[in-house]
Amino acid sequence: MKRKDFLKITTPAFLLLANGELTKATNLFERPGDKAKKLRFVVASDGHYGQKGTDYENYFAALVRKINEEHRKEKYDFAMINGDIIHDDPGFLPQAKAALDELDMKYYVTQGNHDHADKKLWEGTWNIPLNFDFEIKDSAFLGASTSNQKGEYLSPDVKWFSQKLERYKRKKNVFVFVHINQAKLTKHGIMSPEFLNTIALYKNVRCIFNGHDHNEEGVKTWQSLRFVFDTHFGGNWGTAYRGYRVVELMEDNSVLTFVRNPFKVVSKI
Repeated sequence: MKRKDFLKITTPAFLLLANGELTKATNLFERPGDKAKKLRFVVASDGHYGQKGTDYENYFAALVRKINEEHRKEKYDFAMINGDIIHDDPGFLPQAKAALDELDMKYYVTQGNHDHADKKLWEGTWNIPLNFDFEIKDSAFLGASTSNQKGEYLSPDVKWFSQKLERYKRKKNVFVFVHINQAKLTKHGIMSPEFLNTIALYKNVRCIFNGHDHNEEGVKTWQSLRFVFDTHFGGNWGTAYRGYRVVELMEDNSVLTFVRNPFKVVSKI
């Protein structure tokens, strides 16, 4: 892809340095990570499969097609679908799963407030716990539910997080995925002091990925914690485009990330 076409379909990137400093990445085409990436993943949220008046089947198909195209060119280690996969009706879970099963890499899911499924149905559908963790090399990844069958806005399970963060305290990096922002930094966020204070104890937590607020595409800060948003790939409101976030962990332990908007027509000149 030519430089100008690449820039047309991405938002400005930010670089989270190993020391925690946040800065803008001024030149994606000359970043050290081009030859020094050790981990690469993609985060998408808010597909809202089944929402009336939306083209949800095509939204899911387009997401999967684009991510797979990129994966063939440059490998993703995994994909994270960070909540609101369906829109209220749990009867849509099998169709949503079938669509995501077309991804060519391992993927994980978190439960959002429109994922109206009880624990048994959710775990039975995805074959993954409501709260889950995994490791890749020197990094750990924690994903957790912030809702329930009723669609309530909830804090994550703080006891579970505390146990997992303690387990992974010697990892270089911990990345957290929860659908709803827990620091009330957005219109639709909530405030969860116990969760925030627990997370803040562990300096290896690099950032917390959130969905939920479809109109958010950047980074927000609460004290030393970085909250990262990825717009939406479905639903009937939010940013004028539908996209997803690319995250690249470099060998120097800096994190480069940007939102990609690949669904519009891009000039081939």
